[in-house]
Amino acid sequence: MPARTRIVLLSVGVAILATLTAVAMMLEGIGAGERASFVLTGLLFLGVLVLLGRPKVVAEESGVTVVNLTTVRHLEWAEIVKVNLRPGDPWVLLDLADGTTLPAMGIQPGIAKQQAVRDARALRTLAERYGTGPSSR
Repeated sequence: MPARTRIVLLSVGVAILATLTAVAMMLEGIGAGERASFVLTGLLFLGVLVLLGRPKVVAEESGVTVVNLTTVRHLEWAEIVKVNLRPGDPWVLLDLADGTTLPAMGIQPGIAKQQAVRDARALRTLAERYGTGPSSR
């Protein structure tokens, strides 16, 4: 996920929290519980946007770390059989040596399609060079 998208999500989350907190403090005639519910709603929005801004894919010499919404998984290069980004895919899909597929939500063609294609190609090249991809067999 591009850093710009992450910054926008976090900025919007902080703005929502600040706005709801300000509204809660300015409203007259409401109790502490109602004020707290405004703030908790803002925190809930911020939490969801933080989760949405979390996905990333980090390639290192030892392998790839895939951070999705709620999970983090480190893969050795040998575990990656194929890197897929087909037209219509919401994000890169990694075919793994154990027969499973792992979504890599950090590379999404939605907003920055050309960047996602470049990132997917670079990841595919690394997986083929260091892992079990087609050119390493």
